[in-house]
Amino acid sequence: MAAYIEQDSGFFTRRGVVVGAILLLHMLIVWALVSGLAHHMIEAIAPPVQAVFQPEEVKNTPPPPPPPPTFERPPVEIPPTDTIVEVPVAAATTAITNTTTQHVAAPVAAHAVVKRGPGTGKNFPHSEDYYPPSSKRLEEQGMAVINVCVGPDGKLTSAPTLDKTSGFPKLDEAAIKLTTDASGKYTAPTEDGKPVSACGKLGIRFQIR
Repeated sequence: MAAYIEQDSGFFTRRGVVVGAILLLHMLIVWALVSGLAHHMIEAIAPPVQAVFQPEEVKNTPPPPPPPPTFERPPVEIPPTDTIVEVPVAAATTAITNTTTQHVAAPVAAHAVVKRGPGTGKNFPHSEDYYPPSSKRLEEQGMAVINVCVGPDGKLTSAPTLDKTSGFPKLDEAAIKLTTDASGKYTAPTEDGKPVSACGKLGIRFQIR
């Protein structure tokens, strides 16, 4: 009997320890809730999710470039050349001394020699084909006047030279090159309608269309 009581007393002691531990655990849980410890532990285990909103980038798409301008091929300008008329000096006539016995002949009309300078033929090059690209970008425009000497066959008899500048060295060089390459494509100068060798002036205009 005494042994049973001693054994039961040990049982209650273990039971009391278990019950006391459960009560202590509940008290710790209640204290943690009251003090906010549980909240901190939850945050440590699973941190709060933060949503970050990034503004959407709006890309400004530039408009498409305009279509390239169309260029018209400007014709070569020929400055008007004056018709050269050579009139020989008329011989002096003798004064009428005797109106009754001598006949006075009428003066002979002087012969006019008409000369025409060189011109441009059908296949003469256009200034657009010789327009320097750098001059176009800089919007350089103007007309260069070139001295040309042409033979009866429409070919140059000497190298062209600059008579009047366009105001831009590159355009002047292009005009000289054009007139040089055009050898054989000139219309021959004439004298009384016959082809001869002569010099004249050609105006080469460079203009952005």
